[in-house]
Parts: sequence; C-alpha cells; structure tokens
Amino acid sequence: MMLRRSTLARVAVTTAALTAAALLGSSPAGAQTPETSGHAKQMAARDARPAAAASTNLLSYGGGAVVTSPKVYVVYWGSQWGTGSTVTNDPSGEAALQLSFFQHAYGSGDTWSASQTQYCEGVAVGTTQCNGAGTPVGHPASNPVGGTWLDSSVSAPSKPSNAQIAAEAVKAAAHFGVSGDNVQIIVDAPHGVVPTGFKTQYCAWHDQTTTGSGAPLPYTNFPYITDAGSACGANFVSTGSTGVNGTTEGVTIVGGHEYAETLTDPTASTGWLDSTGYETGDKCAWISSGQGASTIVGMNGSNYAIQSLWSNNFNSDSGGCVVSYTSPTNQH
Repeated sequence: MMLRRSTLARVAVTTAALTAAALLGSSPAGAQTPETSGHAKQMAARDARPAAAASTNLLSYGGGAVVTSPKVYVVYWGSQWGTGSTVTNDPSGEAALQLSFFQHAYGSGDTWSASQTQYCEGVAVGTTQCNGAGTPVGHPASNPVGGTWLDSSVSAPSKPSNAQIAAEAVKAAAHFGVSGDNVQIIVDAPHGVVPTGFKTQYCAWHDQTTTGSGAPLPYTNFPYITDAGSACGANFVSTGSTGVNGTTEGVTIVGGHEYAETLTDPTASTGWLDSTGYETGDKCAWISSGQGASTIVGMNGSNYAIQSLWSNNFNSDSGGCVVSYTSPTNQH
C-alpha cells in the first residue's frame, strides 16, 4: 500500500479490522478515500468503515523502519487551548487523559502495547515472524512522554489542511529539538477545529514528514476526539465500573490505535502491513464482542479503554487480535 496515513474510524460491527485509508494509486476493495492528496493512513470513522474490511492474513515486513526506542511528544496546537503555557480550554479533559495514557504505557505494567515487540526491522522483506532476528519494536521501560507544548503563538485553523498539520508537527519538533523514526509528534487540535474528513470519514491519522534538515519525522493528526461523539469511540466499551468515563473512551482507543501503528510502521508505508494495506490497528479496530473486543485494561495502576492489536504469533502463528501479551504463548 503506497501511502502514509492510518485513520481510526469506528463502525458498529463485530468483525475485526477497519480501514478507510486514503490511498494514492490503489485502494483495498471497498476502502473509502476521504482525501486524494498527501501520503497518510487513516483510522476511519465509525460509519465510514468499508463493509468488506475484515482481513485475516498476517502482517509482513516491507523493508522500512520500526520504532525501536519510542518517544512521544504532544503539541497542543493553537491559542484555542489557552494562553501562555497552560491548557485552560479543554471541555472534555482530553489533554490530561491522553497524557496520562501515554505516561502509563511502559514496562511490565503495560501488557497491551507489548504485543508489538514481536515485529522488527532489518529482516528480509516479506518476513512474518521475526523469531529473535532483526531489531524489535521497542517497549519503553519508563514513561515514554518526552514533552508537551502549548503552541499559543498561533490560532489553529478551523479546517486545517494536511500541509498545515505537517507544518505544525515540524514546528513542534524544532521546539523539542527532536527528529527521527523513534519520535512521534502528536498534533492535538483544539475543541471545535475540524480537519477535512474528521468525524465522518476518520478519527485520526498518522504520517511521516521531514524536518528542515531532511530528517524523518513521524507525526499524528489528532483532532478533538470527543467532538465526534460515538463516531470516534464515545461509550464504545462503557463498563461504568472501572473509573473510565464513557464519553472520553475514544481518546485512548483512537490514540492507542495510532501509537501502535506508528511503532510498527512509522513511515506509514514500509513497515508492517498485510497484503491489503491494513496496519496492526486497522485489523482489530471496533471489535465489540468476542476475541479481541475493545475493553478496559489496567496500565501501571490506571485504567484505560483500548482496542486490541494484531498479533501474528497468536493462535500458533495463525494471527489474531489481542489485548494482552506477555509472551507468544501467553497472550489473549
């Protein structure tokens, strides 16, 4: 799949795998194409998911990079978030929840994202099982958040273009002094800002751009998720007894989807994808019951709503969606 954006969109079905990828040149059968420019992979919005999105074939290695030492940086884009350096306008509390989620995604207390460590770089193209070869996707030993920044020097556009989102990611990378495949810049749009396609076609997407010096820079377009309501995950799990607010479940479901796909495919085109172009999150998005259903997980003492992620070595290397992984023989 020659593209770079993965959008997460929720669909009211119980089958695994979602994609509404905006493809350049070729698209999986039935895929939506919300945008025709740029090179990004989108997580489609709930009702934009193609009817024939389910795919059971394994992810395979495309020859590119994976994230071997994850570091997450968040920029709150625009004075709509607040002035100075403090977020003060966040009606759903998304900023604090998102930050808490990533701050808890590390070590033995996070068995959710650990499933992605089975994937690697530096092996033959087409590999489906690393089996200790190559360099694996990294799993942080401690809090992977490298920094946050409120860019209140500008007002975020009410309908930002892909180019404007990429430019803000580059600006944030310069602020943090970072670049490279191990970095993920998350561009958080404020409440009321609606990038083209958000809510109706996608929930978020990830891509890769370059810094002024030409270094690679993976980044994520992360709109104000609760503005989309149930289309992007509100009350999708809703157990009501785990300390998780149903209305903000989409913040961590969508955020986790894009994080995992950046780990395994930071260029959004040359990492780990299946033969139809689905990434690890696409194949397991919006499952509401049975194996791999979205759920609430504990991560280092706090609970979060998450979707499952694809594991090639689940079920004796037949593959499947899992929410917990401590080893190839202990995952579910």
